[in-house]
Amino acid sequence: MPTSHALNQYRQVKVQTAVPTADPHRLVAMLFEGALEKIQGAKLRIDHHGSIAEKGELISGAISITDALRASLDKTQGGEIAENLDQLYEYMGRRLLEANLHNDTKALDEVAFLLRSIEEAWSAIAPQETGPVEPTARISVGA
Repeated sequence: MPTSHALNQYRQVKVQTAVPTADPHRLVAMLFEGALEKIQGAKLRIDHHGSIAEKGELISGAISITDALRASLDKTQGGEIAENLDQLYEYMGRRLLEANLHNDTKALDEVAFLLRSIEEAWSAIAPQETGPVEPTARISVGA
């Protein structure tokens, strides 16, 4: 099994096991992480003259994630911030398409920078952990 295939399998299992237990805030953070990983992978394919098909799949995946982030915006409650993010995600999608068409690593870097900036702001508003939950019942073993 090639190393890249094994690494992809590991990532897939990691995501599949994390999603069911993640809170909504963490799920959005995982989307940022996934998009950034895909952009980095596409950039490596371009820089090292890797598989064009893989590069295309990675960029398509990043576009899908930015579309999902865009679709998750609540424009009613989010107001101007949500509208601005909507436009920014749309712009990122266009830049990713251009990067795919022209093997433009600068466009990939630009989108990665924008995503990291939003990710940092998102992390700053993470809900505070309330600490460990006390069990409601105790089970004793033995007498």
